[in-house]
Amino acid sequence: MIAMSTTVDHPRVAIVGLGFGAEFIPIYQHHPNAEISAICQRNSGSLNEIGDQFGIEKRFTDYNELLSDPEIDAVHINTPIPDHAAHTLAALRAGKHVACTVPMATTAEDCKAIVDLCADTGLKYMMMETVVYAREFLFMKELYDNGDLGKLQFLKASHQQDMDGWPGYWPGLPPMHYATHCVGPVLGLGRNEAEYVSCFPSGTIREEMHDCYGSPFAVETTHIKFRNSDLSAQVYRSLFDVARQYRESFEVYGSKQAVEWPLIEGEPLVVHTAKRPEPEIPQKVECPDFAKLLPDEIAPFTTGGVYSNEEGAEHLSYTQGAGHGGSHPHLVHQFVELLRGSGEGYPDAKQSANITLTGILSHESALKGGELIRLPDWSFS
Repeated sequence: MIAMSTTVDHPRVAIVGLGFGAEFIPIYQHHPNAEISAICQRNSGSLNEIGDQFGIEKRFTDYNELLSDPEIDAVHINTPIPDHAAHTLAALRAGKHVACTVPMATTAEDCKAIVDLCADTGLKYMMMETVVYAREFLFMKELYDNGDLGKLQFLKASHQQDMDGWPGYWPGLPPMHYATHCVGPVLGLGRNEAEYVSCFPSGTIREEMHDCYGSPFAVETTHIKFRNSDLSAQVYRSLFDVARQYRESFEVYGSKQAVEWPLIEGEPLVVHTAKRPEPEIPQKVECPDFAKLLPDEIAPFTTGGVYSNEEGAEHLSYTQGAGHGGSHPHLVHQFVELLRGSGEGYPDAKQSANITLTGILSHESALKGGELIRLPDWSFS
């Protein structure tokens, strides 16, 4: 195992996985305090095409070969979900800091292994959860931090998506196994932790998908009890056979104000203000962009996709996900500043484990008819 400095003034980052991952290349290239050192993809044709497009000389088809390069400080992993844990653990053992797209892992054991390895080496880990840097979330976070919401009373979030036609491991995936987009915001607003969960299933997906993961559920709905808090939250998730436009929603209810996500994509947020005359309580509010939080060089990347192929087609997760709320440059900036020793880098290894395990253990609860399941103590800060 290789240990390295816990801070890097000008991190050299390698991007691993160039489908969705290619979205981040020009953001790192324009960041004033970081650089793209290398790219990695098994398909040499697309690897060279992207390398030529963005002028990146160092290219790898072998991930282990990349990890042996001493000129790489950190990896940003965008590989398929089943590979996240193995790729993260290999990078940490090689002395590389890690940013990884969601979820952190697919088992509690792998989450714990990542948390333990970060603690042992001092290396940094950040799960790149888009919703906690989407402009809508940042708007609510600003209200919360300024005290405008008052005392938090209840939180609610959802992630609904039609995954028909997605390849590989997606068919039949239990809804809560990929729950970070709805768990992340409810825990992230006040930087809370989930203590225990109770999850109920509803409905069934097509029978041919039941055996893929041993799960027939169309919808899973979880109640989350927060640790060291009087708060709880509700999150729900669907992937197949539920008629709904893509929606990553977050709603926050405080004693002074509440904010509700629109039901239809592109419509304004609704802000409710207490003690006004009843017709004046709700107001539709156009959510501002939060490029103001970013260096000037990468601020423009909040307003659109930054990578497209020759046909101009952005990655499916980006187009279905409403551009991920302008979150990509925020994610890059948070990771870079974390490595430089001046940023929070939310969520870190323990926070990422707590978020990811909330979903994994929720599915276990659903299989047991809603049984309360406690998150492990090692996932608490």
